[in-house]
Amino acid sequence: MKAMSLALALTTASVLTISAAQAQQTTGTSGSPDATTTIDGRQLPPPPPRFGGTIRESAKDSKPWWPPRVVPPKGAPNVLLVLTDNQGYGVSGTFGGVIPTPALDRIANGGLRYTQFNSTALCSPTRAALITGRNHHSVGFGIVTELSTGYPGYNSIIGPESATIGTIRRDNGYATSWFGKNHNTPAFQYSIAGPFDQWPSGMGFDYFYGFMGGESDQWEPFLFKDHTQIFPWVGKPDYNLTTDMADEAIKYLNGLNAVAPEMPFFLYYAPGAAHDPHQPKAEWIDKFKGKFDMGWYALREQIFANQKRLGVIPENAQLTPWPDALPKWDTLSADEKKLFARQAEVFAGYSAYADYEIGRVIQAIDDLGKLDNTLVIYIFGDNGTSPEGTTRGTPNQYTAFNGILDVPVAEQLKYYDQWGSATTYPHMAVQWAWAFDTPFKWTKEIASHFGGTRQGMAIAWPSRSKDAGGIRSQFHHVIDVVPTILEAAGIEAPQIVDGIAQKPIEGVSMAYTWDRANADAPSTRHTQYFEITANRGLYHDGWYAATTPPVAPWVLNTPRPPVNEYKWELYDLTKDYSQANDLAAQMPDKLKELQALFIEEAAKYQVLPLDNTQFQRAITPRPSATAGKTDFTYSGVNLGIPLSDAPSVLNRSFTITADVDVPDGGDGMIATQGGRWGGFGLYLHKGKPVFNYNGLMLARFRAEGSQPLSAGKHTIVFDFTYDGPGLAKSGTGVLKVDGNDVATVKMPKTIPLLCPVDETFDIGADLRTGVNDADYQVPFAFNGKINKLNLKLEPVRLD
Repeated sequence: MKAMSLALALTTASVLTISAAQAQQTTGTSGSPDATTTIDGRQLPPPPPRFGGTIRESAKDSKPWWPPRVVPPKGAPNVLLVLTDNQGYGVSGTFGGVIPTPALDRIANGGLRYTQFNSTALCSPTRAALITGRNHHSVGFGIVTELSTGYPGYNSIIGPESATIGTIRRDNGYATSWFGKNHNTPAFQYSIAGPFDQWPSGMGFDYFYGFMGGESDQWEPFLFKDHTQIFPWVGKPDYNLTTDMADEAIKYLNGLNAVAPEMPFFLYYAPGAAHDPHQPKAEWIDKFKGKFDMGWYALREQIFANQKRLGVIPENAQLTPWPDALPKWDTLSADEKKLFARQAEVFAGYSAYADYEIGRVIQAIDDLGKLDNTLVIYIFGDNGTSPEGTTRGTPNQYTAFNGILDVPVAEQLKYYDQWGSATTYPHMAVQWAWAFDTPFKWTKEIASHFGGTRQGMAIAWPSRSKDAGGIRSQFHHVIDVVPTILEAAGIEAPQIVDGIAQKPIEGVSMAYTWDRANADAPSTRHTQYFEITANRGLYHDGWYAATTPPVAPWVLNTPRPPVNEYKWELYDLTKDYSQANDLAAQMPDKLKELQALFIEEAAKYQVLPLDNTQFQRAITPRPSATAGKTDFTYSGVNLGIPLSDAPSVLNRSFTITADVDVPDGGDGMIATQGGRWGGFGLYLHKGKPVFNYNGLMLARFRAEGSQPLSAGKHTIVFDFTYDGPGLAKSGTGVLKVDGNDVATVKMPKTIPLLCPVDETFDIGADLRTGVNDADYQVPFAFNGKINKLNLKLEPVRLD
């Protein structure tokens, strides 16, 4: 009762305060259609004001009154928040890399470059922290949503007590929009059943154009406009999402300006680059032909020298040693060098391409005359460069995600000329990732070291910037972006949103660094923890304690030792920018002090329990509308069912039964899950029934009837018996028509963990990529009628 009384008192006090603020800050003629008001923002949305007109029996004796429109405080800037993907500190030319990034240069040269700005080391967690201003575990994102588990810090649910910057800006009078990668909607809520409170619309963004998961094919993307899946690439052979995103953002800005030129905007722009698949247009790859023939170690030395020259690392910074576990360039064969150089050319092309399109969006704002009062925050990468391509790279990233870590070079060279095209889903070797994280150790996923967490960032607000081209070295974190945006606009963090008391913002504003007089001011961030899959770090007033990763992140799905057995390291960052000199043995008491502080922070921010498993979490049961269901029945055409709500055939026996009406010349897809990069399809090909299993492009298994089906009703069955227990075991499938066996297929291996997350389960057509491009081209619609499709699942058989 006391808690309820306190909440009621707080709510009442907020209402009274906001009402008074509205009365004091209303502009224009009170009650007229042009009246506006600013609010103190402590309660969102603000309570409706009382009617200020007069109502009599007759309209001629009455006085109309309109509630004032909420607007931000006078002078509050527009905001363009840019976040790219999987690009470490040494990628961009702006921070010493060899890949030109003129859009990032433009912001840095007109504003400030930050040399100690940090992410969480992983996609979803960084993005959740960015839009909430709270630590990633505090808002349920201790891991990517596809690997979420049922603990408060890891369930991938941003609760109503943690309103996003989208909600705050929208309710303070901004037009809010989000373009590109989401990855903060739980993967088990992608369907049209919702709920939609965890979609961008539920997070305060009135317009969304992008993809929901961690990655998407750029040529044939799994794309949404608000809540609806769309297919803008159909019929456009030159389509690429990287350009389409910029086109749509510019169209949105121009449209907003046409109807409400004075309305400020908050635009969150998050391209897929340079997350896998690395898929730029060919002309961008061509720009980097031969640029990486010197190899990864020489690249590292070149980046390091550039960083010293630009002043984005201290003069006394050291280049950390090349790890013994990764091969040296001069030990490679000619074929290996050829393949690996090509991988880097495509990655570089993708990075440069994305920056170019970001530059088009910035220029569009300038063309509207609005750049001067736009706060641009351009964060280059949501974590370090990715190691997930393993030491060989791959033309299909889903091989690595499923634990296949060494695709032979000869096999990969078959895709040399296609690398980056629509026929590949590629990733580069981890050696390049380590080099692109210069001068630091480690890569994406490693939260303990700056190779995983250090990002180049530039901030410019032309009308406010007083130290153009300046460099700032204060230690900051991605959670500090929200309070910076709020301070710039003169908007307070809300105490209540939609009636829910809010968790405090955990970040601190970086706005103090904008004045030239504060260029060398001490950082206002004193402590910051880091943790991903039990790799831990703790920053405190210039000191840094870190665990040593016991297993490299590119050795996927390998068991780790117990979390309490990890070795710890200690660094004095005031003298050792790159974490090159471990002081743990010399200063054990200091290390113990920081270890104890990490435990305090972990308990405070929902980091516990620590879990060091990786992609094994993909098969963890999660809530959905179909959770626990093993018998699925559909009728007619059903397209775009997300994997979370679809029957999973991995690591189990299953039976698909289709009752269909077949016309003369029957053809088309009956049911499919996955596509070009892995999955299955049951279809008619020139009248013959086919079950095709695509084993991650490495192997294909096919059962095909010998005769076309006659016109009329038929029952087609594919019955698969799995040879478990264990992951990826063999199995035998029997294809039947009207009760008769027509084909049998033996599969020596099956997909263990993940089908492509940017594909769906489709009945009656295949709309995205096909499981067998040799048989058909999408869209591949069934020309008959599906009366009933049933899929029965036996229990998963794991050891």
